[in-house]
Amino acid sequence: MSFRFHKMHGLGNDFVVIDARENPVAIDAARARAIADRREGIGCDQLILIEPSDVADARMRIWNADGGEVEACGNASRAVALLLGRQSTLETLGGTLQLAVDGALATVDMGSPRFGWDEIPLAYAMDTAHLPVGWDELNDPATVNVGNPHIIFFVEDTDAVDLERLGPQIEHDPLFPNRVNVNVATVEAPDRIRLRVWERGVGETRACGTGACATAVAAIRSGRVESPVTIALPGGELLIDWAPGASISMSGPATHVYTGEAEDL
Repeated sequence: MSFRFHKMHGLGNDFVVIDARENPVAIDAARARAIADRREGIGCDQLILIEPSDVADARMRIWNADGGEVEACGNASRAVALLLGRQSTLETLGGTLQLAVDGALATVDMGSPRFGWDEIPLAYAMDTAHLPVGWDELNDPATVNVGNPHIIFFVEDTDAVDLERLGPQIEHDPLFPNRVNVNVATVEAPDRIRLRVWERGVGETRACGTGACATAVAAIRSGRVESPVTIALPGGELLIDWAPGASISMSGPATHVYTGEAEDL
């Protein structure tokens, strides 16, 4: 069955976005993998399905390239904001988001971060600000749930970390029942952090909006930086604003690349 789609990206984190608010499109894990395949499908990091919602202006569902459905994607939220083209609300598995758009710049209210060990979730109770665990040179991490689970390591040089090797080990560690997104961050100034992200079900990505949010929150919470903070990712920069007890504001660009139609995927 054919479907119309939009190819979009947020700082190089790319999506196939299907607007199914008027014409439903059936997606399961196998079809998501087929669409995401860069050689035989359309190709993307995440497949995004926009559906009607009873509690918001629209509902966003997200499948990673491996076919797993996930709770949140900050970059995709900005892309959907661009498509909706106005201030709106967006239902996700991770909660309801507030969207605003100004040209190619989108701002998303990502809601409040969660820090409880059972909210991340972890397999057992521990201090989520200083986990007593480590993988080779990566140790003393923090964990934050910003709609999906993240672990953050602050290091001297994020580029020196072998994320291709350590990312999968940490993502699939039994400590994380739902797996985890892995962030390695270097604080460059009181208002600037350089970040690389290993995204569960995708691999290392050029940008991760929720990773930027989680990293900023962990850095602000530990006194490493002050809000607002610029997060510099390989694909570009995001501005994150957060204060304890408040919700997270993420601002950055989104790009519409082209619109197409696909069959038999």
